[in-house]
Amino acid sequence: MSVRVLVAKVGLDGHDRGIKVVARILRDAGMEVIYTGLFQTPASVAIAAIQEDVDVVGLSLLSGAHLTLAPLVVDELRQRGSEIPVVVGGIVPANDLDDLTKAGVAAVFGPGASGDEIVTTITSLVSHSL
Repeated sequence: MSVRVLVAKVGLDGHDRGIKVVARILRDAGMEVIYTGLFQTPASVAIAAIQEDVDVVGLSLLSGAHLTLAPLVVDELRQRGSEIPVVVGGIVPANDLDDLTKAGVAAVFGPGASGDEIVTTITSLVSHSL
């Protein structure tokens, strides 16, 4: 079974180098990656994730809007009856981690997270949801 991951840039953050690097890391690890592109809405990400039948949604957030946008993506998925785990990568202050976890975010990857850490965490999330 191949792991399917949808990666997305939500909101007005146009910095996409990191998400492209992560997409490549996931692909090189044997995962199927769907990249929705820049400037997505929480609803468009949830709809695409469900339509693509992905195992995990990965959000790249560098704009400082992680406490608003990540929970909105989780909410959009849950409102549609989906339990797809959502992970976040980007600039996230340590004191925001608890709030993201309480909002339903499954994992957060900050600057310096290794490719191995990302792949291992996503693989673990998928194996726990089976």
